[in-house]
Amino acid sequence: MKFWRTVSVAIIAPMLALIASAEEVEPVELNAGDEAPDFTLPGSDDDDYKLADLLKEGPVVLAWFPKADTPGCTAQCKSITKDGELIREYKVNYFMISVDSKDDNAAFAEKYGADFTILSDETKEVAKAYGVLSKSGYPKRHTFYIGEDGKILKVDRKVSVNTSAEDMAKTLEELEVEKVEDT
Repeated sequence: MKFWRTVSVAIIAPMLALIASAEEVEPVELNAGDEAPDFTLPGSDDDDYKLADLLKEGPVVLAWFPKADTPGCTAQCKSITKDGELIREYKVNYFMISVDSKDDNAAFAEKYGADFTILSDETKEVAKAYGVLSKSGYPKRHTFYIGEDGKILKVDRKVSVNTSAEDMAKTLEELEVEKVEDT
């Protein structure tokens, strides 16, 4: 009996290690110049958004955040809501994005009066493709600026939640994103 237990451990342990390592995906780190992974995700406004379609309208900003209704994420949402007019001076589509459910993000958006769409990546596949998924299963707070050609223009990995909108507008200016014409 002891022999079989030893043989079982000797055979099963390496197989389990092989299976576990097969599930681990090498983390991605996207940078300026890299192609932005395409996606189709539901928004807090009940519409679906496909990156390729959005890029036909101009650049896109994706502000990843860890979890709806947490202090830092709430501050970030409030900043983008309060000072969103700074971002809207540019011809750009902008979104907050998390792995929360569409319903949670919709409730979060409504609670804080967000006048922009929050995208939901419940499967976490897009978060993995963008390299923002932490070991805890929540996205890191990174903001991606994507040009009309689908290439990443900049990745902000040091997002300040309280000045998020101001910082986005400053980055859009630095990237020379076209401004909306006064009518």
